[in-house]
Amino acid sequence: MIRRCDERDFEVVWAIINQAARAYKGVIPSDRWKDPYMPKEELHDEIDHGVTFWGYEDEGDLIGVMGLQHVEDVTLIRHAYVRPTRQRVGMGGALLSFLRARTDHPILIGTWADAVWAIGFYQRHGFRLVSPAEKERLLTRYWSIPKRQVETSVVLADQTWFHRERAARRQGSDRP
Repeated sequence: MIRRCDERDFEVVWAIINQAARAYKGVIPSDRWKDPYMPKEELHDEIDHGVTFWGYEDEGDLIGVMGLQHVEDVTLIRHAYVRPTRQRVGMGGALLSFLRARTDHPILIGTWADAVWAIGFYQRHGFRLVSPAEKERLLTRYWSIPKRQVETSVVLADQTWFHRERAARRQGSDRP
């Protein structure tokens, strides 16, 4: 069952994020790694800035989480994690499909450039990498992340975003 997480789920959401994020240790640049990967204060800030977490619950246990954040004219998928012991059985894909149905806006996803498993996951679900120049523009416009993280990340977009961008180019407009 997929359900919206609330304040009672905070500790479990925080634990899932930090358990699953251990996969990034030694993969992302060492200057971007911290332990815990996401301190509680940072998770509170994300929620305060509009990230709504949804969770995949199995037999009463929350085993995966994914955030949805509406920013201006797009929707961001944020902080997608499944407990390591429950990965690769479809829960992340189910969460992603569920959240995609919750918006009519183009969807963007940012992740670490060296996290090939994460990039592959999103590509298997129909997302495509944007160009490096577009990545820079999108990360600085829609995310509040340090410059170093912008340098070491990628952005994937859904078909709605690519269609909108093509239409804007055809009309001769340059999106801000």
